[in-house]
Amino acid sequence: MIDEGLDEYNKCELCPRKCGINRYKSIGYCRSEANVRIARAGLHFWEEPCISGEKGSGTVFFTGCNLNCVFCQNKEISKNLKGKDISINRLVEIFFELKSKGANNINIVTGDIFIPSIRLAIEDAKQKKLDIPFILNSSGYVSVDSIKSLEGLIDIYLPDFKYIRSEDSVKYSGVPDYVKVVKSVIEEMVRQQPLVVVDNKSGIMKKGVIVRHLLLPGMVIQAKMIIKYLYEKYGDRIIISLLNQYTPNGELDMYPEINRKIREAEYRSLWHYAMNQGVTQAYIQEKSAANKLFIPKFDLSGV
Repeated sequence: MIDEGLDEYNKCELCPRKCGINRYKSIGYCRSEANVRIARAGLHFWEEPCISGEKGSGTVFFTGCNLNCVFCQNKEISKNLKGKDISINRLVEIFFELKSKGANNINIVTGDIFIPSIRLAIEDAKQKKLDIPFILNSSGYVSVDSIKSLEGLIDIYLPDFKYIRSEDSVKYSGVPDYVKVVKSVIEEMVRQQPLVVVDNKSGIMKKGVIVRHLLLPGMVIQAKMIIKYLYEKYGDRIIISLLNQYTPNGELDMYPEINRKIREAEYRSLWHYAMNQGVTQAYIQEKSAANKLFIPKFDLSGV
């Protein structure tokens, strides 16, 4: 099942942890081998409106993660590693199957640790005339070189911006350099896709960058700092997506300060701040988004 010949897996430095291990023979922090592993492929209707639209986004959920967020909403695939190993050829087939179902785009979800394989699959798909946008739906904690290797292949970048305080990135995700990394990564993404392009007729995004921030309980000040940074640096060249869908995952007894849902007043304070700053390219969520029913079932469908 393993696709041989990708040198980047021989001494893996695809993420800033730089384990340097040979993923053909062993595993590093992400606990992933060189083979592509996915947990679900199908139409997803709960992304931003310009991504999902009415037809849905063609999402491919990859297994494994190089972060270790204590509050992870998708722990079934990020920590428990549920999924199935597939070949690059099968991944290409899945792209075309999603298009045949009417997908607006191909949405690569948490595929950061498989970028060499994803790159080959997208190149092959484009050669075979797949003509819908490709989205990299990323944690943001990935090497800048990995993002550079995707230039010309990714139409829309959709990174997270989780923290702007290192003490929080250490406490909740185990990474001291998160802030520095994510700033550099987003800068490279915007360099590649400097303007948001939306089809006027369908309202579907074709190119650009959407930066997501998931508001955590009690962290409104940090969230406002992230908005301030993004808007001062990029203005309306990017879309800022403010998420209130945080749902405790049942494993937060040691972190009581975040073991609750977001209060309505917290989220309202955040989007009021964004508007007062002058942000016009933004998405906000309804309170009903904070529901486990919106977490996909990782049942290997479409794999």
